[in-house]
Parts: sequence; C-alpha cells; structure tokens
Amino acid sequence: MGRKTWFSIPERNRPLKNRINVVLSGNLKAPPAGAHYLASDFPSALQLLDAAELAGKVHEVWVIGGSSLYKETMEMPGPRRLFVTRVLQQFDCDTFLPHINMDKYRLLP
Repeated sequence: MGRKTWFSIPERNRPLKNRINVVLSGNLKAPPAGAHYLASDFPSALQLLDAAELAGKVHEVWVIGGSSLYKETMEMPGPRRLFVTRVLQQFDCDTFLPHINMDKYRLLP
C-alpha cells in the first residue's frame, strides 16, 4: 500500500492483521511504526518476496491503494485480478480508481 493509504488507516487498525504490511514511499527512510517493510516502489516491494525472510511465505499480493499504485500495477504485464466494489451513492472524494481497460480484463459475476 502507498504511504497515504497506510496513514489513512486508523492507528488502532495498523498493521492490518494476518498479512505482511508493506508500505511504498519515495519519501520515507524507514517503515512507519507498525509496518513490516518499506519499499521505494512496487518492483522493489515484489523483490522482498525473494528475500530469505519471506521466501515461501507469501502466496498472494494484494494492492490496496493508492490511485497511482493501482494504475502502475494495472499497467504491468502478468496475471492479476481486480476486486472492485461499486458504491451506488455520491460522495465528495479526492482519490479515484484509474480507468479499467475492459479489453484487458473480463467481468465476472
């Protein structure tokens, strides 16, 4: 997750339970309190999976925001699934999911 996503989670709920929390930031020099790892970008975060400490322990990677991280991973080659919840109500928002190219993804029921 991106730095802003991490800090948007209430402190009492950080780190997210039962998962390895990796925060991506080009500005931070150390993982924020409670985060397990800090990576400067998504490829660096994926490289953590090859480290002896994590080898064989991670079977799925979930990207949970922010917007630029979603965009970056959606444009990368390789298999992936998007779990998108559509909220049928209007809200004042300042962060949005990037456009989903339906030529690259198929909608499942």
